[in-house]
Amino acid sequence: MFGLFKKKSEVEKLQSKYENLMKEAYSLSTSDRKKSDEKTCEAEEVMKELEKLNV
Repeated sequence: MFGLFKKKSEVEKLQSKYENLMKEAYSLSTSDRKKSDEKTCEAEEVMKELEKLNV
């Protein structure tokens, strides 16, 4: 209950964004390979940002 109004940290936001992009890439992989590759590339950029914050 106390975590109800807790704001997400920058790391948590990026992790969530990364997970969503990877899910989209996976679902697109069966229908449109080019868009799937673009989503994967976006997810990799988010992962690089995460690594910068964690180091």
